Amino acid sequence: MGYQSVFKPGLFESKVFLVTGGGSGIGRCTAHELASLGATVVIAGRNADKLAAVRAEIEIDGGRASTQICDIREETIVTTTIDAVLLEHGRIDGLVNNAGGQYRMALEDISTKGFEAVVRNNLTGGFIVMREVYKRWMKEHSGAIVNVIADIWNGWPNYAHSGAARGGMWTLTESAASEWASDGVRVNAVAPGGVASSGFDTYEPDAQKEILKFPTRIPMQRYGNVAEVSAAITFLLSPAAAFITGSCIRVDGGAPNARPCWKELVAHERSPTFRGFHRDVPPRLLVEGPKKQSSRG
Repeated sequence: MGYQSVFKPGLFESKVFLVTGGGSGIGRCTAHELASLGATVVIAGRNADKLAAVRAEIEIDGGRASTQICDIREETIVTTTIDAVLLEHGRIDGLVNNAGGQYRMALEDISTKGFEAVVRNNLTGGFIVMREVYKRWMKEHSGAIVNVIADIWNGWPNYAHSGAARGGMWTLTESAASEWASDGVRVNAVAPGGVASSGFDTYEPDAQKEILKFPTRIPMQRYGNVAEVSAAITFLLSPAAAFITGSCIRVDGGAPNARPCWKELVAHERSPTFRGFHRDVPPRLLVEGPKKQSSRG
């Protein structure tokens, strides 16, 4: 059994999509879905082994994929990467600007260096990629860009550096949507909330304990999964979204709508899960529990 997309087979035949952060999590899943719909997918990231593994998965499933080692924080590397994609494939019809990451820390304890590093990873790098894809291909040939941000609405305590960067990415999306529309380029965003992916396992123990509390704090009372985010991205890349630009699809189980002025949230199991990605497995955190706090002797 292959990827169970809700979109029609062959939807993206002859299209080429670049997916940053494609070696794991949402990026890996999105690359699989796009490939299952006929696209040639270029997965970019910093870890060659992860990229090679995802490429092998896609090819075993009958899809087409190539890889590019790329650190989106480095401008010269980004431009070299995009030129290499165009040389190999001749076009870039869509960009999934997914690479990024953050760590949990109180605002008062974030160093200037740490703040700038997260902003460069989640805002500056994404800006460089979308600008260069636009200048090198889409300005003359049109295309679609989807920027993956986060559930930043109402602030993001303990992740203020990433919240600031993702908020910047959202307004950048709105600005680009206006400036580039006359060139046939659509620019949208997808904002995932608590999505169960391999990223859960990268957090420190204290952060993992908070992650485990997440379902009880949102209206839909569960985690999302990577296929539910990928479906939103795929829709925004598709012809069905031809009149959508400068918009954001929240994939967060209603998290920002759980207002303290309303009654207590009701525990339930009435939110069905879409499980489209045949290779998806739950993160270790949800199977084994939080990793133990390291001690220094």
